[in-house]
Amino acid sequence: MAIKQKRQGNHTLLATDNYFDRVELSWFDPAWWQQQHAITGTSVGRGTTYFVRWDQQDWVLRHYRRGGLIGKWVKQTYTYPGIKRTRAYRELELLNTLYHGYKLPCPRPVAGHVQHMGSFYRCDLLIERISDATDVHHLLCRGPVENNLWRHIGETIRRFHDKQVYHHDLNIHNLLLDNQQQAWLIDFDKCELRIGDKWKADNLARLQRSLLKESSRQSQYHFQQENWQSLLDGYGK
Repeated sequence: MAIKQKRQGNHTLLATDNYFDRVELSWFDPAWWQQQHAITGTSVGRGTTYFVRWDQQDWVLRHYRRGGLIGKWVKQTYTYPGIKRTRAYRELELLNTLYHGYKLPCPRPVAGHVQHMGSFYRCDLLIERISDATDVHHLLCRGPVENNLWRHIGETIRRFHDKQVYHHDLNIHNLLLDNQQQAWLIDFDKCELRIGDKWKADNLARLQRSLLKESSRQSQYHFQQENWQSLLDGYGK
């Protein structure tokens, strides 16, 4: 299943086969969704993420914004490298491979949007929202997560690593558990398929650092070292 493109002026719409005939530029405009009374919620981080209900499906609309030091001055634009190297195209293509090709527990891709502005661009992404799921960070703020679930999380990360999926921001906020106790991995911006194995230990260490960081910041955070060992047991270390 390939990623298809169509141009509308200085806009390029991207979509998988399932959505290509239906995708519209309006899908990437929060004001349009508001007019349809389709916005079901928002999440504010580096920018605002919109949750929309459309055609009996729940979607997530995210606008790409820069982080780090450069993000203080240039928040939304990037140097244009060609459509297939834009952040929206690369994430959509990777999700397409992971979801449809490898059958991994990640968001189902819907569509992307790239707006050309001379030598620069800005972009957006639409994905399906994972139903009845909560990120593990918020679960830990409420109470303990059982060790069998930590083992399942470790097994899930191993499934991605076995397919050589490098997650650029593997942290506890990007791991979800749904009401069936299925683990999911989200936020694949700047992620890639990477050869070799040496990076996998660093990827796990990044996750561990995020847990220790949250443990030090939260007055009540239900994470214990035995939980981490259970995760490693599930991973197979």
